Amino acid sequence: MNIFKKSLSSNSSSSNQSPFRKRMIWMLIGVFVLMGLIIGFNLFKTIMIKKYLAGAGSPPATVSTMTVAEEEWQPQLTASGSLRAYRGVELSTEVNGLVKKVYAKSGEDVKEGSLLMSLVQDADRAQLLALQAQADLAKVVNERDREQLAIEAISKNAFDSSSADYKAKTAQVAQQAALVAKKNLRAPFSGTVGVVSINPGQFINSGEKMMTLQTIDPIFVDFTLPQSVVAQIQKDQIVSVHSDAYGDQFFMGKITAISPKVDPSTRNIQVEALVSNPDKKLLPGMFANLKIDSGEKLFYITVPQTAVTYNPYGSVIYIAKQGASKDGKPSLEAQQVFVTTGPTRGDQVAILKGIKVGDTIVTSGQLKLKNGTPLIVNNLVTPANNANPKPQE
Repeated sequence: MNIFKKSLSSNSSSSNQSPFRKRMIWMLIGVFVLMGLIIGFNLFKTIMIKKYLAGAGSPPATVSTMTVAEEEWQPQLTASGSLRAYRGVELSTEVNGLVKKVYAKSGEDVKEGSLLMSLVQDADRAQLLALQAQADLAKVVNERDREQLAIEAISKNAFDSSSADYKAKTAQVAQQAALVAKKNLRAPFSGTVGVVSINPGQFINSGEKMMTLQTIDPIFVDFTLPQSVVAQIQKDQIVSVHSDAYGDQFFMGKITAISPKVDPSTRNIQVEALVSNPDKKLLPGMFANLKIDSGEKLFYITVPQTAVTYNPYGSVIYIAKQGASKDGKPSLEAQQVFVTTGPTRGDQVAILKGIKVGDTIVTSGQLKLKNGTPLIVNNLVTPANNANPKPQE
């Protein structure tokens, strides 16, 4: 009896559990089906996006372009130097004295021998007159002794004494005259006087600098070049000199001297050039940039430096070539080419190999380019392409 009851109770519990188990199974099936649909939809979407992008191609890039041409290049050496007067001196006197009169004016052009300044010299001139009188007397005595010696009225020893006295008195006159001359400051050469800051009545010590005198037409420029280019320079070679003070103006000159030795500490050689300066614009002490033509003129394919992309694999330029027509209109697309670059000048670089005259190259906007990228050309703004650019203020 008990066994029958237990079997009934077990049958009733299993019948109660079976609907719950079925619901759980159907729910799990539904979850798996839903997850499968979600995954399938995402895969389908990814495939369709890839298919669309593959069909659409790369988006067009806006660039600037130019047609490649060959230009003339003149090999040049560049250097920096300092200007020096053709003749220049700080004037001073050899003697002390009180300034009597100043004849020179600031900035005045003077000729060689012109009187620039005089010191008080009245006492010295009076002394010169006294010595000159003594010399004249000694001359008369000497001439009289010469006549007396001829008739043997005096001894030869007496005549020699009067001759020596005359010579001594003449030497004293010359010495005093030289002292008087030292108190007159004269221009040792033709040139331009600097700022004159002395005044009459001022006491001057010997050796004290009073004014400058400079000859600046023509004017020297001193500069150095590395020993590696010594073979490219020679005397009388033309140079052009530029100073920041005068913008684009260049002053022409020629090499006048090349040092016969190389500085062992820098391995540079000193060079001197003489530059024409008729307007006296260039002044001693100015800094100058120089260009020296070296060798024969060459011809290179020339492009702006912005057209070249430099990377570890080499230098790259993008060519704008004709691609497949779209909607009946010709289209341009980018083509990457590796090039060999040469010398540079200003904003330009020479291309030795990789492109040819007549090619259309991309000069800016190539950052996002790759082979086959469609191009939209806009040349309203183009990169700098100047062989001698001017620095911007």
